[in-house]
Amino acid sequence: MIRSRFAAALVGATALILTAGAHAQPAPKSVLRVAPHADLKTLDPVAASIVITRMHGLMIYETLFAWDANLQPKPQMVESFSTAPDGLSWSFTLRPGLKFHDGQPVTTRDVIASLKRWMVRDTIGGKLGEYTEGMEAKDDRTFTLKLKKPMALVPFALGSAVGQIPVIMREADAATDPTKPVTETIGSGPFKFNRAEWRSGAKIVYDKNADYVPRAEPADGLAGGRVVKVDRVEWMIMPDAATAAAALQTGEIDIWEQPSQDLIPVVAAAKDVKVERYSNLANQVMLRPNSLHPPFNNPKARLALAYATDQAEFLAGGFGDEEWWKRCAAYFICGGPNGTEAGTEGYAKPDLEKAKQLLAEAGYKGEKLVLTTSNDIAAIGRMAEVAAAQLKKAGVNVEVQFSDWGTVTTRQQNKSPPDQGGWNLFVTYASGATMQSPMTNIGTNMGCEKAWAGWPCDAEAEKLRGAVVDAPDDAARKAAVEVLHKRLAEMQPYRVLGQFDQPYARRANVSGVLAAPVMLFWNIERSDADAALTGS
Repeated sequence: MIRSRFAAALVGATALILTAGAHAQPAPKSVLRVAPHADLKTLDPVAASIVITRMHGLMIYETLFAWDANLQPKPQMVESFSTAPDGLSWSFTLRPGLKFHDGQPVTTRDVIASLKRWMVRDTIGGKLGEYTEGMEAKDDRTFTLKLKKPMALVPFALGSAVGQIPVIMREADAATDPTKPVTETIGSGPFKFNRAEWRSGAKIVYDKNADYVPRAEPADGLAGGRVVKVDRVEWMIMPDAATAAAALQTGEIDIWEQPSQDLIPVVAAAKDVKVERYSNLANQVMLRPNSLHPPFNNPKARLALAYATDQAEFLAGGFGDEEWWKRCAAYFICGGPNGTEAGTEGYAKPDLEKAKQLLAEAGYKGEKLVLTTSNDIAAIGRMAEVAAAQLKKAGVNVEVQFSDWGTVTTRQQNKSPPDQGGWNLFVTYASGATMQSPMTNIGTNMGCEKAWAGWPCDAEAEKLRGAVVDAPDDAARKAAVEVLHKRLAEMQPYRVLGQFDQPYARRANVSGVLAAPVMLFWNIERSDADAALTGS
């Protein structure tokens, strides 16, 4: 289908060349075509933390602050802000002229409703919620945030680009049940979601928001001016990696957001294709157990996962050449500001007998455990099979159940027993920007029902995570992270499987991709070199 369409465009372009001397033609719209890593199923970036939904959210919504390329918060929707001397009150004034895609102005009522909804769902949002005494709208552009005790990380939290992000929705949308995804897609961001052309499993379309006024500062990560340099972005769903690779080489797509690792040498060698990294921190791979149901409601069974698994086998299976991955037991990313491996020394190498012993002590007697996964993201599917093979060596009866990625992520939210639609295990990965801080690492939140899918529960770990927030300076914060990490290594909210670099691939005529936690589509432009092939 896609090739026939582009072939037709090529014929049309040839006809235009033949008649161009006689009639002036209107300038065609510039279109950026992208093969994303997954299909878009959930539209609400506050309800879901998955990357594809976050990418969608950043297209159409904005946040009060935004992280620059060094993960430092900068004002985005906020024009100015101030803090009281005692640190218990913050005042924020919105930029003038902000408006939603339906023409309504963005007001502080929208902001407060959105932040309240986010605080119920997100890891760092929940922590900010614990510190919050209340929020009050002074007028349509100014509101105050009052705290129970000082929290220096307020701008960092309000600019979060990881987990469930604090996007500003219309008050009516934000006032809905935070456990149920919003289906409306009216934001105030630089792109508009084109619902009429949305084809699940095939194509997602975003149009440039002509009414959007970007900040004056240069683009820097998520911060600065979000200047859109194309008229339209089309996400072309291509679950088959070979198809995506061929489309990139022929110019039918401009960007392959997450090329399959085994095809990177192929596309890197292709004419007019470039392969590059777009994140400054490596991604983290994890094996997530469900702490609600046996055997992983017992921390001994979760610790058994660490003794039963070999990071190198997972990473080689998922990402091939060791050029792209490394062993690392740090919950908060090796190479990041909090990258300690304290407490993990005992299971640096697999010990199957120790794993079997811990499982027995946890009461496991060979019951079937369900590992839910998908081949839509090839690396995840391959690593799930590695997980099953390794756990079977430790005497675990694992059944791998494959489905599409949208179904997997929906099922992750199901708290029912595995034989009633729930699950025991899944493999996934998250960006280094997400995992590098105790405040944003979605997997180390052990706040029971407030935690991410898997719902681990440990009051001591949560107390120690709070100590990181309360630390008065960098030295005290580093010491608090060390203590927290040792507790996490013992309680194992998830098994860290190491980390990897995820490159993207682009046509050589595409430029302006920004370093950020996820791929962004403002600031990107393309020359006319491929116009004849793509019809744009």
